[in-house]
Amino acid sequence: MIALKSKEGFNLKHGLQILLVLLTVVLITAITLPIHAADHQYVQSTTPTLFFHGFNSGAHAERYMVDGIKKAGVSKTAITANVAADGKVTLVGHIPHGAVNPLVMVNFENSRNTDYTMQGQWVKNVVLKLQQTYHFKKMNIEAHSMGNMAVMYYLLANGQDKQLPQLEKQVALAGTFDGAMGWNEPANLTVNHRTGKPTAENDAFKKLLPLRSTYPRQVRVLNIYGDLGNGNDSQVSNNSCRTLRYLVNGRSKSYREVKVTGANAKHELLHHNPQVNRLLIQFFWAK
Repeated sequence: MIALKSKEGFNLKHGLQILLVLLTVVLITAITLPIHAADHQYVQSTTPTLFFHGFNSGAHAERYMVDGIKKAGVSKTAITANVAADGKVTLVGHIPHGAVNPLVMVNFENSRNTDYTMQGQWVKNVVLKLQQTYHFKKMNIEAHSMGNMAVMYYLLANGQDKQLPQLEKQVALAGTFDGAMGWNEPANLTVNHRTGKPTAENDAFKKLLPLRSTYPRQVRVLNIYGDLGNGNDSQVSNNSCRTLRYLVNGRSKSYREVKVTGANAKHELLHHNPQVNRLLIQFFWAK
């Protein structure tokens, strides 16, 4: 005890006290740091991004994109919103408070339904469930193939409803806006490169025309489509995809088209395409 009164003893005791304080601070920080934080090279936001699959598909089709986004460090949180055939939504998983860039994979149990008005209501049901559960005020959306029609019909009915979470960014992937090849795409379809106006419109597209005056002005739009070298992705023509421009032209905050080529530009492979993942990450979360 006498040694502690010496100068050397005092310095040793003081140094140990400082070290103990530093270790305590480090320990407390490690314990309280949110484990759901994301890489800070990306936008740090609590805004969720919703993923919608296409016809005869499911949330499994969104898994590659979501896993790639998580692996890149954008987010550490992903849940599933399951929509039953009667429209009831069940959330599987949990979004922690303050989770950065949470991801929501949407699954339509009746994935062969082609009633776009009903699908639009399903989208609203998902949005409402997320709003009621997590109180989000904004959202982003990605949709593949016919899932884009569900999203567009949702916006047709609800795009001006300020009580709902407001759409910030929308990605359309291989969208069947003016139909799919061999099904309901008008014959010999061509598109005005400047306006996106098609030479012919199927019935589903005609019903979306009011969006030209109601599409939410705050939304940034990225339209991605695949080209296998003959102007289509094997199921949807580039021209049908590009008619989205006509629906949002003069309304959206921004609009950009990206054509993807190569073997993974095939319709059912676009959501398993590393280039598409890079485009999504850049568009949704790049600082």
